[in-house]
Amino acid sequence: MPYTIESISHQIGAERFGNKKARIDWILTDSRSLCFPEETLFFALRSKRNDGHKYIIDLYNRGVRNFVVSELPGACEDFPGANFLRVVSPLKALQHLAELHRKEFDVPVVGITGSNGKTVVKEWLYQLISPDKNVTRSPRSYNSQIGVPLSVWLMNEQTEVGIFEAGISEMGEMDALRTIINPTIGVLTNIGGAHQENFFSLQDKCSEKLSLFKDCDVIIYNGDDELICDCVAKTIPSAREIAWSQKDDEKPLYIRSIKKDDTGTTVNYRYLGMENSYRIPFIDDASVENSLNCLAVCLYLMISPEDIAVRMARLEPVAMRLEVKEGKNGCTLINDSYNSDLASLDIALDFMARRTDTKGRKRTLILSDILETGQSATFLYRKVAQLVQNRGIEKIIGVGPDISAAEARFPMEKYFFPDTASLLASDVFASLRNEAILVKGSRKFHFDEVSEQLELKVHETILEINLNAMVDNLNYYRSFLMPDTKMVCMVKASAYGAGSYEIAKTLQDHRVDYLAVAVADEGSDLRKAGITASIIIMNPEMTAFKTLFDYKLEPEVYSFHLLDALIKAAEKQGITNFPIHIKLDTGMHRLGFMPEEIPALIRRLKSQTALLPRSVFSHFVGSDSPQFDDFTRQQNEIFAKASAELQAAFPHKILRHICNSAGIERFPRAHYDMVRLGLGLYGINPVNNAFIHNVSTLKTTILQIHNVPAEDTVGYSRRGVLTRPSRIAALPIGYADGLDRHLGCGHGYCLVNGQKAPYVGNICMDVCMIDVTDIDCQEGDRVEIFGDNLPVSVLSDILETIPYEILTSVSGRVKRVYFQD
Repeated sequence: MPYTIESISHQIGAERFGNKKARIDWILTDSRSLCFPEETLFFALRSKRNDGHKYIIDLYNRGVRNFVVSELPGACEDFPGANFLRVVSPLKALQHLAELHRKEFDVPVVGITGSNGKTVVKEWLYQLISPDKNVTRSPRSYNSQIGVPLSVWLMNEQTEVGIFEAGISEMGEMDALRTIINPTIGVLTNIGGAHQENFFSLQDKCSEKLSLFKDCDVIIYNGDDELICDCVAKTIPSAREIAWSQKDDEKPLYIRSIKKDDTGTTVNYRYLGMENSYRIPFIDDASVENSLNCLAVCLYLMISPEDIAVRMARLEPVAMRLEVKEGKNGCTLINDSYNSDLASLDIALDFMARRTDTKGRKRTLILSDILETGQSATFLYRKVAQLVQNRGIEKIIGVGPDISAAEARFPMEKYFFPDTASLLASDVFASLRNEAILVKGSRKFHFDEVSEQLELKVHETILEINLNAMVDNLNYYRSFLMPDTKMVCMVKASAYGAGSYEIAKTLQDHRVDYLAVAVADEGSDLRKAGITASIIIMNPEMTAFKTLFDYKLEPEVYSFHLLDALIKAAEKQGITNFPIHIKLDTGMHRLGFMPEEIPALIRRLKSQTALLPRSVFSHFVGSDSPQFDDFTRQQNEIFAKASAELQAAFPHKILRHICNSAGIERFPRAHYDMVRLGLGLYGINPVNNAFIHNVSTLKTTILQIHNVPAEDTVGYSRRGVLTRPSRIAALPIGYADGLDRHLGCGHGYCLVNGQKAPYVGNICMDVCMIDVTDIDCQEGDRVEIFGDNLPVSVLSDILETIPYEILTSVSGRVKRVYFQD
């Protein structure tokens, strides 16, 4: 839709300086993103940290001639041929221009807001609707006071449906976005705690977000969310709505069932009396909820249930960021499969142009046909060619019949192929060297195969978990027990760093009686992953009672305050005989009921029916050390008496347990009904810190080796002083991966080809350096940080800590690899 500088000046009520005629196709707010200067209108925005007016001279020198300003940059005679539109606020002018632009279109427009899921819902709606309609949507997460007007400006004559996000961080911001988007269909994804510091309450935040939908034809939201329902009733009481529900079968969109399996989720629903279903290739709760919001929009737009089902099954995950990876043969790879349209191509090319690692390298674009734009191929690829040339692309590789037909429009080095298979088999693909490569393709071209073959497969830092060894450790400790003695296995702290699900699944398969985690969220995650074994929550939080009840997680109870709160919560939900585990303080003085409180505890438990004591337990303080044996026996006597008193008050069996890993081995008379296995399960004997069967091995690889002269230094702060000519190897592991900084500067070592290699200098966040002067090794060789040949206890002794800390410190970003011999 063409605009002239004259029409825009009139629309935003500007005072105009300059009378040069100009056509405006592009709006610019960031001077670094300039591409089409002759057709660009620059808005000089002010923020707390920057002022767009500073960039006017530079932009003028680069060919921009049209500016919206709040003050003139100097005498107009200094800018011949320029137009300056002076307004009170360039931001308000930008928003007003977008508002007027939006009014030119009488098409369905979906406005999406909420705390999470906005971008996923937007992108999935695009995947679901675009086979039938030409869709204009927000690029990436353009949902701010600036991003929204830039998004709406993209609407054109071909637009049949608009989909735009709206994000706010404080009260009063939504009014401007509402008039710009002017949605006909409103989607509220959810309400959470993000940016909560700028709102008095969640109710205020919800009401502010709902104000986006003041004039909508329909509002879509989760009808089972009481907060949202209350706010809708108060904020927009007369709204037409599709409040989907899993609980209320009177709702127009009733979700009859949600069934998950290993590969996806099947949703059965009833809409306006008709039964249908669909399946998505995701199993997480957030994806299911996002799909329900999308379902409601599609049904309202009268897309057939049959088409919805077919398209839901093909939904693809949304990559929220451009991925930059090291490529083969000295290339840098920028992978962007997030959007495939002219706007997103411009963003990706701009991103590429700004990266310092593309300087001095040939800039190459691998681009497929851009599909479903509603524009003629002639117009589209003329724009693409201009964009690519203006962004400094030196080589283009086109894939697809449409872009191949437009080959003559591209003036740079160029190669074209009918399909992806032809590209991958070509000499052109094999010859890519020392280039910065942007891979941008429509989904049907499967450019993930292009990225896969271009990416350099760097040997990773990994934590190998030997599940056979863990089972051997389990059986080792079982050998100390009587056949009817039960066992609790500790899988808290992500199973001591090994990864809770795989460990829990293996333990469940080997019929342990209980699993134990620290907090309710750990337990609920195991339940969601399919773990059905009984789970004890060792540190239940007051805010997590509903999670405990919903996922059948059995809490430890250590105080009257916690007990009373738990009883009240259970009674409120009509729960009876919910199992709990009573903790006694027999000498550790951390948590637990004191022995003299047992009579009062019995009275309180017997006065209610909501909770039922399933076990009673305590903690040994020093069962791993002979020097504390007298104290351990004293603890056991106290526990025996107090636990017997509790049992005598109830007719049902209450399990008693006090032994940890060391206690299992050293105090067989204290096994009682059940024992708790922790560190020993993971291969470390707490009595002497010796290996039983090693479970976890942390490995990495040598990235690079440098020859460094004597008296030079290595690393930050010049702490690694060399006393001889040395070979220094860099490893892709640092303290952010769990490698303790105190091992640096020669205090610790790793193993390279079985030989000790001391750490040199300070350990960095993502990298460390080691001395391999006397070791026969090369780049790419494996390095053992701890494991089969370098026990974790060696590191814990150096650091004067315990093996628990080393194991649990391995970062979640380190890939876990599980294997069974």
